[in-house]
Amino acid sequence: MAPRRTESVHKDASGIDARTPESVLRLLADAQIEAAGAVRAAIPEIAEAAEKIATSLAAGGRLVYAAAGSSGLMALADALELPGTFGIPRERVFILLAGGREALINLAGGPEDDAGQAELDVASTGLSEGDCLIALSASGSTPYAIGALEEARRRGASTIAFANNAGAPMFDVAETSVLLPTPPEVVAGSTRMGAGTAQKIALNMMSTMAAIHLGHVHDGYMVNLHADNIKLHERAARIVAAIAGCDTAEAQALLERSGGSVKIAILLAAGAASLEAANQLLDGADQKLRSALSKLEGSRGSHQ
Repeated sequence: MAPRRTESVHKDASGIDARTPESVLRLLADAQIEAAGAVRAAIPEIAEAAEKIATSLAAGGRLVYAAAGSSGLMALADALELPGTFGIPRERVFILLAGGREALINLAGGPEDDAGQAELDVASTGLSEGDCLIALSASGSTPYAIGALEEARRRGASTIAFANNAGAPMFDVAETSVLLPTPPEVVAGSTRMGAGTAQKIALNMMSTMAAIHLGHVHDGYMVNLHADNIKLHERAARIVAAIAGCDTAEAQALLERSGGSVKIAILLAAGAASLEAANQLLDGADQKLRSALSKLEGSRGSHQ
């Protein structure tokens, strides 16, 4: 394995403890920006990962995130937001953290070395062919992450690995490897900083692209959101109003009629004859609103 950049000393870190707070913070900010820029190099691999995830979810498969430490926190943030933002059913998204629930209040280091526990955790999800597992590790050599990937491969699931070091052992196991070549940390080895920032950005990009493949984003709007609070109910109404070209009062009425489905409400506003007709349009368009609207417009035009 190549020398770990995540453990190297940053070129500008010498004497950091003797500098003014403002100069240190400027250095930290610049390092974060540089780390974020490293994500661009991985765009082709992130695109491949997103397509793999979308294919799995579209076929009824499940998505599993597996990681330890700071990488686990990045995975947790991405996974927990998928149901609310994109309407991915909660029961189809699993989050495996080294150390389990205890890691949420005590992020101990020891559990990340337990590859055997990772295998048991993956087995507990019932992962199988048609499902997809994403493993993350800044170093790329965390035993828990590697163990999860190996068990997922044995079970026939698709596998994706994220790491910040070239030549990471994880990449030898995963089908899709996403290298995020972040520079050395200002505090050497503190991968909650630059490496974590790059992982957070890359995960957000990947899951958003997967949602676009699934038809859950239309013209920059989250048209498959799960509205379970006041803010999201208001957002859903604004989305329907913006796409359908109606006022928010009508949008709210349509949402009530559609049972909260933004896509169905928009199709009703566009002229779908009934809830059943709107659902049939969506099913026939692979849940993609743009295609469903085109079919609706085409059918209306043919009857004129």
